[in-house]
Amino acid sequence: MSENQALALLSEADLLDLGRLAHGARLRHNPEPIVTYVVDRNINTTNICLSGCRFCAFFRSPGQEGGYVLSREELGQKIEETLALGGTQILMQGGLHPSIGVKETCETFRHIKAHYPINIHGLSPPEVVHMAALDGLSLGEALDRLIQAGLGSIPGGGAEILVDRVRRLIAPGKCGAGQWLEVMALAHERGLKTTATMMFGSLESVAERVEHLARLRELQDRSLARGGGHFTAFIPWTFQPANTALARVEPATAVDYLRMLAVSRLFLDNFQHVQASWVTQGDKIAQIALGFGADDLGSTMIEENVVAAAGAHFRLSREEMVRLAGDLGYQALQRDTFYKII
Repeated sequence: MSENQALALLSEADLLDLGRLAHGARLRHNPEPIVTYVVDRNINTTNICLSGCRFCAFFRSPGQEGGYVLSREELGQKIEETLALGGTQILMQGGLHPSIGVKETCETFRHIKAHYPINIHGLSPPEVVHMAALDGLSLGEALDRLIQAGLGSIPGGGAEILVDRVRRLIAPGKCGAGQWLEVMALAHERGLKTTATMMFGSLESVAERVEHLARLRELQDRSLARGGGHFTAFIPWTFQPANTALARVEPATAVDYLRMLAVSRLFLDNFQHVQASWVTQGDKIAQIALGFGADDLGSTMIEENVVAAAGAHFRLSREEMVRLAGDLGYQALQRDTFYKII
């Protein structure tokens, strides 16, 4: 599919036609009547961040009241609770902390791996870029050290929209689109599997959303050709404006979300999995998303802080995921980070 075709579908196609086409693509990639989910916890190791993202209601500037850094004891308690609930990974992220670099993060990773049997699905490309700069390392050197310390996979956080015009407006303190893609390419070269995301509905154009998809598809082509690491899944979600510096932005609707999801499934022909975002859309739209190209319900999210800070408080238990999938004739099965059924 060309970028112009994707743009035409996003702008003009009938909603239900899009859903039908995307569902057909979903079945070509994942023909089994299965919907997957993962049991994990989002652990924000700190909310102190230099980035100053205009879409974020969670961060605190250095010295601002309410800033924190989790202790080893607090981190351990959260991991133990996750394991007790059948969790297999922690999605571990912080912010662009002014003094926490690669060395300190590696010490934390080594402590986790020495004490807990759990995958560290950790950091984000902007965090890797920031930490590498703090410690005077190249991106490759930073990744080598983090992987050796226990980093098992990288989530697609910090992508927002992979167009620098938009990034300068909404996330001026974060790395550019090129560096985000470079971190992921280097991670794939080292055999790591990662995910890709899109936060849309802030200040980007529809064409810029398509440009974002095209850059992901191009990198995935290169990574798959090499073998080893690659993107396992794509997760789009809508910007939540409440309590942010962009609070006056009109929120994207459920229809906007379903259109974007469907076109993503059609355009990203080299991605096997597309995840529904119940965290921002709620259970009913997430269920409809399973007919618009999604084959995965993502995480049970024992804990989630960032989207909640922007006013979205949806929760979905394992039992509810099973029911939502079952009502559509699917079997909901727990997976691990790498989409292996448990």
